[in-house]
Amino acid sequence: MSSERFAAAINCMDGRTQIPVISYMRQKFHVDYVDMITELGPARVIAERSDASALQSIRRRLEISIEKHGSKVVAVVGHYDCAANAVEMETQLQQIARSIQTITSWGLEVKVMGLWIDEKWSPHHVDENSRD
Repeated sequence: MSSERFAAAINCMDGRTQIPVISYMRQKFHVDYVDMITELGPARVIAERSDASALQSIRRRLEISIEKHGSKVVAVVGHYDCAANAVEMETQLQQIARSIQTITSWGLEVKVMGLWIDEKWSPHHVDENSRD
């Protein structure tokens, strides 16, 4: 493994969220790169656990980021105006919190956090305990 530092983000495929998430993660965690694990409405997919193949795919891609790139932190992202998860912000925040709990339960050696991207495309930290 090189000296490059990585983080990971389980992010929506929506292109509007990519740069804000990468910029936030690079600055906050002093990493060189952010592995993007994209999915349609990922917080919903992980929180509801109703699509086993999508959930397994997300987990496998996260494991690769951790094992091969040495990622130590992962963000689960929800955002304003999500076409695939068109619910109010509060519901998405709850989904992000449940997603954090689910990913933590996988026992991977990674810090799990949440991000909400607002209507100005600015990231905000979401705490797993603040939305139950």
